[in-house]
Amino acid sequence: MTVFFCYPKGLNKALTMSYDDGVVQDRRLVDIFNKHGLKGSFHLNSARLGSAGCIAPEEVADLYCGHEVSCHGATHALEVQIPRSMVMTEVWSDRLALEDLCGYPVCGMSYPNDSRDPETISRLRAAGIVCSRTVASTGNLALPEDFLLWHPTCHHKRMLEMLPHFLEYPYSWGMPLFFVWGHSYEFDNDSNWEIMEEFAERVSGKEDVWYATNIEICRYMKAIHELVTSADGKTLTNFSSITVWFRFNEKLYSIASGETVRL
Repeated sequence: MTVFFCYPKGLNKALTMSYDDGVVQDRRLVDIFNKHGLKGSFHLNSARLGSAGCIAPEEVADLYCGHEVSCHGATHALEVQIPRSMVMTEVWSDRLALEDLCGYPVCGMSYPNDSRDPETISRLRAAGIVCSRTVASTGNLALPEDFLLWHPTCHHKRMLEMLPHFLEYPYSWGMPLFFVWGHSYEFDNDSNWEIMEEFAERVSGKEDVWYATNIEICRYMKAIHELVTSADGKTLTNFSSITVWFRFNEKLYSIASGETVRL
């Protein structure tokens, strides 16, 4: 037999939500998430906070408590709009400002208007960004090969269509992740807040689903990848700071930070 990894506490599936720009409609969206126990990552432009249509800086810590505050470029500038030397200034200044507001390290991001190239991705690694979402929806439930080129499952316009596939997806096919992205102002523009209400109600409270932020998914998978296994596959040591869960011979195990387990 071999080891089969799973999400925390033996959960088989994961759901994460990802929303951009820090607009005032986030207040209503966060209320829906909190009501149904969903968790999201909110990618903010720190230099635009307090401007028309955006939340105020003093709201950030309380509004997004229990969720993730993440970078989106300080001014939402695209790479083609600014000098190459200023791209990392956009990210670094965003990190500094958001960390001051939320009180913890901000290591996640989404690309403004999906503006990116291999050089930028390399620089993000050096700047301490560990994951960044694109808008290139895959239509599948796969985990990413590279968390700095993290393609979501779908935009929220397709989430109800794809929900049955997620709920019925067998664990034996892997560790399915349903990753939904969007902008909360779109619900106002399209007059369709009811689709988020319906989705949240239908997906909530599932005993086999881990409701997590983008950074929580990223950190957990990195912890799995950092496990060291003996040559015979029966001894595992966890050098990460996160407890990892797995099944062996149909029995559920956990391996805490610094722990070694002999199967």
